[in-house]
Amino acid sequence: MSMSVVEVRHLAAGYDGREILRDVSLSVSPGDVVAVLGANGSGKSTLIRTILGLVPLSRGEIELFGTPQPRFRQWARIGYVPQRLGAGSGVPATVGEVVASGRLARRGIFRLPGAADRTAVREALTDVGLLDRINDPVATLSGGQQQRTLIARALAGKPDLLVLDEPNAGVDAASQEAFAAALTRFAGNGGTIVLVLHELGPLRPLIGRTVVVHDGRIAHEGPPPEPAGHHAEPDHDHVHPHADEVKAGICEWAPTEGAKSY
Repeated sequence: MSMSVVEVRHLAAGYDGREILRDVSLSVSPGDVVAVLGANGSGKSTLIRTILGLVPLSRGEIELFGTPQPRFRQWARIGYVPQRLGAGSGVPATVGEVVASGRLARRGIFRLPGAADRTAVREALTDVGLLDRINDPVATLSGGQQQRTLIARALAGKPDLLVLDEPNAGVDAASQEAFAAALTRFAGNGGTIVLVLHELGPLRPLIGRTVVVHDGRIAHEGPPPEPAGHHAEPDHDHVHPHADEVKAGICEWAPTEGAKSY
């Protein structure tokens, strides 16, 4: 049996003494593609930030690749794409330079870039359809292209796990399609993906499992909901005890994404 890539047990976490997540457990196996869904403020982004050590645990345990998170040091195995940062805001860097920064965890900050690093940068930019912009200032890109640059930065590090926080939020359709194609190739090569989404959109065919966060807890876990117009029977084996809470407020988190599934 393969070791879990991410194992979360009875997690509680929050900010400034305010608990946002309560008793959350989650397991992600190698090759999984898991979408974390939920309304604004439900705790879905806090969940992945806690998994990555960016938010402190109050209670519970997290393991990454079989190692307790506090002792985990192989960060090159994880590529993280945060919510839109405005990659070009005040950063006088080219697209290629931003993507090359994704190689630092793998090569170390004291070693100069080599041929493998340059190849990885070009491959990552090709994956997201931006190789022709490699020498352009990031500030000249559209918001969607800047987000594609951040995804390329994560891919350049050749991670085993990609963690993305709402990569589709507020970006154009062409960029969403580019994300979907790049992530499909990554998953096809055995990569594991955990991503926070407001709606599945072009990524729907890629998603193997959805996790719905509601009021700081996992309220449902199972296959992606069917698109609107489909009437699949619910899989009662996967309905979480808090699923009834989600049914009442489903339109808050997924107004267009198969609400009848919940």
